[in-house]
Amino acid sequence: MTAPVLHTQRLTLRAPVMADFPAYAAFWASDRVAYMGGPRDAAGAWFWFCHDVAQWALLGHGALMVDHTASGQTVGQVGLNGGPKFPEVELGWLVYQGHAGQGYAAEAAGALRDWAFASLPVPSLVSYIDADNAASIRVAQRLGAVLDTKAPRPDPEDLVWRHARGGA
Repeated sequence: MTAPVLHTQRLTLRAPVMADFPAYAAFWASDRVAYMGGPRDAAGAWFWFCHDVAQWALLGHGALMVDHTASGQTVGQVGLNGGPKFPEVELGWLVYQGHAGQGYAAEAAGALRDWAFASLPVPSLVSYIDADNAASIRVAQRLGAVLDTKAPRPDPEDLVWRHARGGA
């Protein structure tokens, strides 16, 4: 499957390309990934970058880079994660340094969530979030997700936030 291009009021969500890797690797080398098992070196970032891209061909979903449409600047990424690591399809997001607190994560994740429910045979999506990651918890809540304490999780310390069809 080819990754879609999605548009919101301020953002364009598009497939990752090789030119995205340097900023992506810098993100993974930063303290911004403290709640995501990082930081990681370039090889670790490459693993996740390839994972994000390969899922489109293997699973029919994957990651999209988030560009601020007016400026063309890439501000982060959203993704649908699956495969052996993830008990359910995960809706995830990340925002690059200097772009947090502007609503980009919720805007982009909401667009990808809506696309997933319209395009994929999934009854719900989940977001696996470290219990100390208050910013991501606020994004999940803004999207209308609810805490699911009984759901399986890849990391026993993660919280599972469930996104249902017709969410916020």
